[in-house]
Amino acid sequence: MRVGVLGTGDVGRALGGGFVTLGHEVLIGSRTSSNVKANAWVKEMGPKASAGTFADAASYGEVLVLATLGTANEQAMRSAGLERLRGKLLIDTTNPLDFSAGTPRLAVTGNDSGGEIVQRLVPEARVVKAFNTVGNAHMFRPSFPGGPPDMFICGNDELAKEKTGEILRDFGWGVVDVGGIDASRYLEAMCMVWVLYGIRRNRWNHAFKLLEK
Repeated sequence: MRVGVLGTGDVGRALGGGFVTLGHEVLIGSRTSSNVKANAWVKEMGPKASAGTFADAASYGEVLVLATLGTANEQAMRSAGLERLRGKLLIDTTNPLDFSAGTPRLAVTGNDSGGEIVQRLVPEARVVKAFNTVGNAHMFRPSFPGGPPDMFICGNDELAKEKTGEILRDFGWGVVDVGGIDASRYLEAMCMVWVLYGIRRNRWNHAFKLLEK
């Protein structure tokens, strides 16, 4: 499978590395093709990895991963070319965080969310919110004493969620589908729960798990 990753930060490189480890071909994209972090990542990952622009990644990927800063999603998506995103599975890993007051808070609240904004920008894209409730260090093959944690996902396209579930299970996660893309309002709030708990403990090795009886 060809995967296009929009974003060369810690999340983009961690997820891209997971896909490469599983045998997929990954092109990681940024604003310019000369991105230092992207090119260093390609050198580390080997022949199945490549780098280019946002537009290159959007054109290349059968599956796309949105891994930019949540408040920069629109800029990155427009740079990629909205037409290149149409019809594709777009895994939105982002949270619209505002750091202006020091402690992060959600920049989008109430009856809207970052995931819904992404879906509105490209109505024809098959957007699934995932990977937004854990730190990048544990996104691929998470190992916890209590067993594999769960990743909560949402999106309007059932087949896209099924594909995302397959990817998550390959990455070592349990999968919990909580509904349509409007559920991003609650998954992005879950990110804040994850962040606030980490701030209180000054540790970031935690994840969520749904227990059923």
